[in-house]
Amino acid sequence: MRLLAALRGERLDRPPIWFMRQAGRYLPEYRELRERCSFVEAMRRPDVAVEITLQPLRRFPLDAAIVFADIMTPLEALGIEVDFDPGPRLQPLSLDQVAHLPAFRPEAVGHVAATVAGVRAEVGADVAVIGFAGGPATVLAYLLEGSGSRHFSEFRRALHTPGVDAALGRLAEATRRYLRMQVEAGADVVQLFDSWAGALSVDVYRRHVIPAARAALADLDVPTIYFAPAASHLLEVMPEIGATAYGVDWRLPIDEAWRRLGRSHPVQGNLDPAVLLTDPPTVAAATTHVLERASGVDGHVFNLGHGILPTTPVDNVAAMVETVVGWDRSSTAATKGASA
Repeated sequence: MRLLAALRGERLDRPPIWFMRQAGRYLPEYRELRERCSFVEAMRRPDVAVEITLQPLRRFPLDAAIVFADIMTPLEALGIEVDFDPGPRLQPLSLDQVAHLPAFRPEAVGHVAATVAGVRAEVGADVAVIGFAGGPATVLAYLLEGSGSRHFSEFRRALHTPGVDAALGRLAEATRRYLRMQVEAGADVVQLFDSWAGALSVDVYRRHVIPAARAALADLDVPTIYFAPAASHLLEVMPEIGATAYGVDWRLPIDEAWRRLGRSHPVQGNLDPAVLLTDPPTVAAATTHVLERASGVDGHVFNLGHGILPTTPVDNVAAMVETVVGWDRSSTAATKGASA
């Protein structure tokens, strides 16, 4: 698998490509399916979730399929009800309540394992299946706030109070078991999405978030990817998590982000999703620029710097994928453009 080779740091003619939220609202076939099925029903029905996961692979020669689910999904296995309107909404909890959540029950989210297994059975041996979960800190943010938030002030306050590490530890263990379930079902790689870690200072992140993320990714026996958007100030300490690779958003050139992380770590990224709202020539040029910036070091996984936007034209996605698949890092353009 090209993705696994890149995560081993092997030298490749081109990087593997997949992109976050690649199964979703920008595809007309997804929108048509969702007219007959709610978001929650689509996630809970393995036949539907498998179909949604496979839709982008039918259109584009992608190197990985990421299962259709949500970072809130494992909360069902902890006895927590989550509504989507359209983002997650739930009854806010205290740190003590989080620390004493019941044991994770894999059977409560068995539909995710069935989706992973179904996707693995459908895709070729050269396509990696990616499982995922939300980072413990990000899940804690939702549990304390009850929904998304502009400032996440309650979450940030809690990180300065006693009991936060017990709560994060409880979520880290549940997350590790959830990821392990996906690996046992056939996931070749897992990614941890720490969506709100970038709201924290380096000291708070290092003291509380890194240990929880490290515990969530421990002993999974497959390559792991850690991604925290808007977290350029955290890149130097991020490798303490011990992931195989690190995703970076578009706010820094990828070679600069890679330098801050350390060149021994594979890196994933980092085209700005907004570029895909332009036109195919612009997309191809911007994609080439990322490829050139990353071509000096082995271990690049091409991706967006965040999830694809719902209004993205499919032709622009095709231009991005075609540019990556047709890339040859040994070409004159790559040699001239590499900055590393």
